Amino acid sequence: MSMNILVAGATGKTGRKLVQDILDLGHKPTALVRESSDTSSLPAGVELRNGDLTDLQEDVCEGMDAVVFAAGSGGSTGPDMTDKVDRDGAKRLVDLACEAGVTRFVMLSSVGADQSNPEGDLAHYLKAKHEADEHLKASGLTYAILRPVALTNDGRSDKVLLGDDVDKSAKAHRADVAHLLAEAATKGRFDGMALDMQSA
Repeated sequence: MSMNILVAGATGKTGRKLVQDILDLGHKPTALVRESSDTSSLPAGVELRNGDLTDLQEDVCEGMDAVVFAAGSGGSTGPDMTDKVDRDGAKRLVDLACEAGVTRFVMLSSVGADQSNPEGDLAHYLKAKHEADEHLKASGLTYAILRPVALTNDGRSDKVLLGDDVDKSAKAHRADVAHLLAEAATKGRFDGMALDMQSA
């Protein structure tokens, strides 16, 4: 049975691959986009729903079976936007998914976001991601959280590693990440799990 899946971050490098994978699996992706978003790179067959993660409308998740958060404020923005998008936007989307009766929520997180007090250059970002992940876990929604290591634009690899075996200094191909997110959303492959991930 075909699922309706809302994708936040659909116009990003990983998001574009994700919506194509959802289509390829026989489901219906809906891209959550700002009015200013460039949607020209999205595959044919993707529906659009206007929404800004810094100010989401109440009905943004209506009619959806699953939601995937694959958005990010981007590396060029400051801590304020990280909080607005990666933390508060994600948490708000979780809450709206609950209210809309969504059956599954898949979160694209980051390696290191399992720490409540991370250190280093990415500490602020990782803390924001940690708070969003913990909010999802506590929401009552069926969830899956994928925490890839550093992303590359390479294509699908022959193998991925998940969980404790992941080398935190390794790389994760965006194509692999997108494929796993699509499977998590449509097949429930990682329900109730938060997993580190790398391409092998």
